[in-house]
Amino acid sequence: MKPDDGASPDPAAPAPAAGSPGRLTSLTLDQSSIRRSNANVEHEREVAIYDILDANRFALEGRDDGPYALKLGLVEDRLVLHISSAAGAGGGDPVTYMLSLTPFRRIIKDYFLVCESYYQAIRTAPPSRIQAIDMGRRGLHDEGSRVLMERLKGKVEVDHDTARRLFTLICALHWKG
Repeated sequence: MKPDDGASPDPAAPAPAAGSPGRLTSLTLDQSSIRRSNANVEHEREVAIYDILDANRFALEGRDDGPYALKLGLVEDRLVLHISSAAGAGGGDPVTYMLSLTPFRRIIKDYFLVCESYYQAIRTAPPSRIQAIDMGRRGLHDEGSRVLMERLKGKVEVDHDTARRLFTLICALHWKG
């Protein structure tokens, strides 16, 4: 990884290729953190993991020993990110970050409410109403990803798309059924 020159990476730049240092090649969820839920949440979780592994930008600040393996979980009211070099990368020591979920509470609560409205609307509402609800959902999703990027600043560098997908996983883990 190049030294920090104060410039942020271009969020529109393509994600690093598979096997590149600045990416995730493995992502698992802590099984004790997963609450069984409805099919929509399970599907969102699976799609988010697939999409993250397909294309992402993920790098530990000050290190270039990736690619990385990430294990996400919840402990009490904290998001736990356990990051290690992916198998065979021979990198540095694993690191664990614990982030308070307090800054996400309102966003997650609102996101769940909007998602519930969306799932109800797709059954009976006109397309214009569904589109309006979906725009609100996407706005909250973007807000959650911005908060995540701010909370990871100085620890982990991620692009906007990776942050959005990680926010999806945070919501899926936080889902209370």
